[in-house]
Amino acid sequence: MKLICIGRNYTDHIKELENERPTDPVVFLKPDTAILLKKQPFFIPDFSNDVHHEVEVLVKINKVGKHIDQKFAHKYYDEIGLGIDFTARDLQTKLKEKGLPWEKAKAFDGAAVIGRWLPKTQFENLDNVNFSLKKNDYLVQNGNTSHMLWKIDALIEYISKYFTLKIGDVIFTGTPAGVGRVEPNDQLTGFIENQQLFSITVK
Repeated sequence: MKLICIGRNYTDHIKELENERPTDPVVFLKPDTAILLKKQPFFIPDFSNDVHHEVEVLVKINKVGKHIDQKFAHKYYDEIGLGIDFTARDLQTKLKEKGLPWEKAKAFDGAAVIGRWLPKTQFENLDNVNFSLKKNDYLVQNGNTSHMLWKIDALIEYISKYFTLKIGDVIFTGTPAGVGRVEPNDQLTGFIENQQLFSITVK
């Protein structure tokens, strides 16, 4: 399985990091070794002094597909979830300045939190889902999927032009504003519509 991540999919986050608004989805990958193991803390890597949390709605692919038309995309997933795309921001900035790929800043071991999954039938409209992240019980990120530049089905159509989607693949759909640095002993708790989907400790 692979983790397919979308960058710059929320206007307020684009402004927050002073990035250009993209004309197409920004896509990057994480390997399965980036997945933080269940019930394990997140360890800040020794190569970064500025790791940021980025909470994101996740989509789990349930059938193989290529060149998927947007109107059929809903048939390729039946669960959504919540996770964190951890980013070594200091390292990412250096890589971007040199025009280099981001993987060292985005795809390191433990950089992908995947919480529990919810059936999509639980939601009236997947394009209007609230989600949030609390750090030490303080709300730091608060988003709604209606604010995505590219919604879930549009992302599936776009991604499947380039990559065959396989059963178990996970799409990270982008993060809203409010990203910030994590410190040792921080507690990060993620919610979709007031349902807690993960809680992890930073070491």
